[in-house]
Amino acid sequence: MDYYFDSIQERRKKTACQTPFVTEAVFSDETENFRSPAEPSSEDFVWIFFQTAKNNATAVYLCMDERKLLMEKFQTKESLDDYRVLLPPTTEKKQYYFEIVHNDEIYYYTRYGVMQEFPTNGFFYVVRNFHTPSWAKGAIMYQIYVDRFCNGDLTNDVKTGEYSYLDHLVEGETKWDSQPKDSDFRCFYGGDLQGILNKLDYLEELGVEVLYLNPIFVSPSSHKYDIQDYDHIDPHYGKIVVDDETVLHEGERNLLAAGYITRTTNEQNLQASDALFAELTAQVHKRGMRILLDGVFNHCGSFHRWLDKEKIYAAEGKGVYDTQNSPYQNYFYWNEDGSYEGWWGHENHPKLNVEGCPSLYQEIMRIGQKWVSAPYSADGWRLDVAADVGKTEQFNHTFWHDFRKAVKQANPEALILAEHYGDANRWLEGDQWDGVMNYDAFMEPVGWFFTGMSKHSTEYRADLHNNAQVFWATMCHQSGRIPAQAMSVAMNELSNHDHSRFLTRTNGKIGRLHTDGACAADTGIRKAVFREAVLLQMTWSGAPTIYYGDEAGVTGWTDPDNRRTFPWGREDADLIAYHKALIHLRKEHVQLRSGSVKPLLIAHGILAYARFDAQGRYIVVCNNQEKSVSLQIPVWHIGTKRFGKMRVLLHTTQQSYDVQPVEHEMVDGILALELSAQSGILMKEV
Repeated sequence: MDYYFDSIQERRKKTACQTPFVTEAVFSDETENFRSPAEPSSEDFVWIFFQTAKNNATAVYLCMDERKLLMEKFQTKESLDDYRVLLPPTTEKKQYYFEIVHNDEIYYYTRYGVMQEFPTNGFFYVVRNFHTPSWAKGAIMYQIYVDRFCNGDLTNDVKTGEYSYLDHLVEGETKWDSQPKDSDFRCFYGGDLQGILNKLDYLEELGVEVLYLNPIFVSPSSHKYDIQDYDHIDPHYGKIVVDDETVLHEGERNLLAAGYITRTTNEQNLQASDALFAELTAQVHKRGMRILLDGVFNHCGSFHRWLDKEKIYAAEGKGVYDTQNSPYQNYFYWNEDGSYEGWWGHENHPKLNVEGCPSLYQEIMRIGQKWVSAPYSADGWRLDVAADVGKTEQFNHTFWHDFRKAVKQANPEALILAEHYGDANRWLEGDQWDGVMNYDAFMEPVGWFFTGMSKHSTEYRADLHNNAQVFWATMCHQSGRIPAQAMSVAMNELSNHDHSRFLTRTNGKIGRLHTDGACAADTGIRKAVFREAVLLQMTWSGAPTIYYGDEAGVTGWTDPDNRRTFPWGREDADLIAYHKALIHLRKEHVQLRSGSVKPLLIAHGILAYARFDAQGRYIVVCNNQEKSVSLQIPVWHIGTKRFGKMRVLLHTTQQSYDVQPVEHEMVDGILALELSAQSGILMKEV
């Protein structure tokens, strides 16, 4: 090992490079391909790997803790040199970057790429003792807004006038395919758990591995983010064994809503509904799938028995809204005028005083454990507005630390994903969340690049549309806030219940339901652009998450129009087949799930990148321009043969898609491609 004892001057003489420095070939990341083990414990030695072009570096250092560790060049493969260094065990989180010496020039490499300026951010991290569930890494997730997915039981449907919500009677929709209204939160279409059970064959055939359900606990709204009872499944989603036909007339109070009170508080109804959920999880698990629940712990609903503003639980006489000496007095925040504090001012979303009430704190810990334990055995939680819980960030971190401990104690393989916008790094150190809904490092940059539209269809940005430079810069910057363990389970969505449908965004139009109408969301859509985005989604790092109906061609402006019903019998069969084909390929080729991601070509309207590891190399290219292009892709940067072939696995065009296994030659490490307008291709080295 005289390599280590040479002075740097002697080393430079021995390895002086006669060629320019090839910055594009430099690479490392935090996947198992360049770090081993990828999720180290505090007792592990950790190998860090790095690559450059062959004979292109005089020396390579890993820089950490103001120290420079000389990396060993241990092998050469095709046109690349591989370097490594071994890090000792530690309990500390460590950040690092690389320094590359090329003759007398110094270059640095971070998440942001190669630079000659000394880096101040974009560092790589080794986070010890942070393990995310293996079943969730890269898994195909499917989000179900239950009321709009499938009506499997007509007897539990909400009746028009069954109760009043925000001063108006609720409506039971009689036509499944009717469009959402502005007052959608009090409109019900009848989707339920039996409907999901009835469609498990469809979901399994599609290739879904994880179901994520929007809230299913007792709640008066169709979105159910205003929980009435955390301990039970809403019988309108479950089973109604004991019923009452009473309905209200406009202006009557919910104290008289005997039908609703019976349906949502009768013990037989609640037990039967809970049992149906247990049956659903059992059937999901039987098929090798998993299920996530939506946890809303920042606020509850004004109907909740703790507050009981609507007198649903008047017989108990404990609700704090009109009861002196209520045991729930400290469960809420109170304003000086005696009113309770609503989250963002919403009276139907009273904010929970978790920070100031130990009994409420423990109650939520119990709820977190209950639903991931037998007999329900859910596989984890998606946490609504997770960073908002409490009033201070210090408390918030303490709360989620304890929540993780409680949930993992009940179910060590449970997944904890949080809804969060912005830098989540402080919550992603192995002691709180496992991952996030990936808005910043997926949904937003993908939407801007392919459509130029904001995720709410409220803004068009020509400067971001087809801007590959901004796309990669954003992806690198935002993903740098997410450790590799968390990135592998991050929800990569194109659409969801809070934002416009991606297919609608492809029309490039600004619009909302109340100003433009539902039909405008269907006009001018470009399925070819949508297929490009799905190609990226299914070949990207993280967990591709389909919002129910996206695969069937559902459109819609932002909330509430994005909550249209699934078009059973009217599905876009070609789009469903396309999703199936890509999901099958992702499952068949492990590199599309866990391989490294490396950009290969950055040009206007072009996304060209690789997914690769030591066993296989794949490339994805999307041409989002409205014209054909001729491209020269430098595939040798990922270690391909200089002269070989790449085989097409899937090709999508403006008209349709195909999976014809056409082969293309690589000549001196370059792949020449002709791509038509708004098309994409997935290829594998053979």
